[in-house]
Amino acid sequence: METADPGGRSRRTMTLEAFADTIVPGEKRFPGDRTVAGAAPGPGAVEAGALELLETPATGVTDGLDGYCEALDEHATAYAEQHGLKPDDSVPPFVALDFEDRTAIVRWLTSPGHPEKDLWVLLALFCNMAFDTGAHLHTTEAIAAGHPGLATMGFSSPDDDGLWRFPDFSYRRELAPRHPNTTSTGSPA
Repeated sequence: METADPGGRSRRTMTLEAFADTIVPGEKRFPGDRTVAGAAPGPGAVEAGALELLETPATGVTDGLDGYCEALDEHATAYAEQHGLKPDDSVPPFVALDFEDRTAIVRWLTSPGHPEKDLWVLLALFCNMAFDTGAHLHTTEAIAAGHPGLATMGFSSPDDDGLWRFPDFSYRRELAPRHPNTTSTGSPA
């Protein structure tokens, strides 16, 4: 599975990028990008660091990523055969599919009742986390570096001391009175 493409990325990397891009699509990084389909404007999960998060041992999926890629490519091969799609052996089978076909496979794999659903939903959640939270990075460092997901969502920067404070109530009104024994740090006494 480690044969590299002309751009130097392994087949494993290409397959994982294509999966992540299917979960949170983004625009192509360069002309001829095969793994990022370019199905949405702006950055997606790949640019936000989905691979870095998936390869973080704390996720618990790192050791199984080769198996995920093999299974995804097996499903893509079967799908292509079932739908009469011509194979493209220059890239992994899942990467060779159009975005709509990738989406159909992921929708099927994550649908209720699919025997592998829990595995694929887990992988999809990490791809979302990479975009929504930059979970593989410290939040203040991610914001300072211009993390694409946090920037896209307009995540606010912390105050100068590195803490977030919100002077306005999120619903524009106080939902409950402060308990009289609450300390100045917000802890209950």
